[in-house]
Amino acid sequence: MEAKVTFCGGMRFVGQADSGHAVVMDTVTASGGEDSAVRPSELLLIGLAGCTGMDVISILRKKRQPVTGLEVLVHAEQAPDHPKRFTAMTVEYRVSGAGVDPAAVRRAIELSESTYCSVGSTLKIPVSITSTFTIVEADKA
Repeated sequence: MEAKVTFCGGMRFVGQADSGHAVVMDTVTASGGEDSAVRPSELLLIGLAGCTGMDVISILRKKRQPVTGLEVLVHAEQAPDHPKRFTAMTVEYRVSGAGVDPAAVRRAIELSESTYCSVGSTLKIPVSITSTFTIVEADKA
């Protein structure tokens, strides 16, 4: 799996993944951000919510639960100093439906957390990150 971001000016970047889908990112800083799009750190939380949400809804469907809606909220705390890493997260599931079995919801969440959600699993255990770089000379015209 790969992803790429391309600088678009200010502090705006467009990110694209293997799937071909793109997302715009921005921030607000003294160095030129316009707060015109989602921030990268917010995407991490959205990724966690989306990953576990897809797992939970899929499992509940297999269990034939009458789910009519699902919201997944991720509440996160960040350290005050740079790199302002996330220090704690709480994932809140809001399941809608008539007659949904709480035990089925609890089990679906457990399976997502223990087996299926790659984003949550990655956040729980440190991952090795290495870096390389290339300089592409610009035309001097």
